[in-house]
Amino acid sequence: MTSVNIDPHVAAIRQVRPHTNGCEECLRLGTPWVHLRLCLTCGHVGCCDSSPMRHARAHAHPIVQSLAAGEKWRWCYVHENYV
Repeated sequence: MTSVNIDPHVAAIRQVRPHTNGCEECLRLGTPWVHLRLCLTCGHVGCCDSSPMRHARAHAHPIVQSLAAGEKWRWCYVHENYV
């Protein structure tokens, strides 16, 4: 029998709406981004790790979802794993 490793941060996922149509910090700073990530705890929109500023990773909540069209994956920054 194999056990399933359930990420404890999944419990923090909420029904959220994006706060902005771009990375919140990049919009304020006037810096570019590559892809956007939605925080599934509070709705913060941050830029991905391929972006110069990496704001999504720096955000306080661990689980994000891609905002790219057609992508529905979720990622936990703490455990570095898909959830």
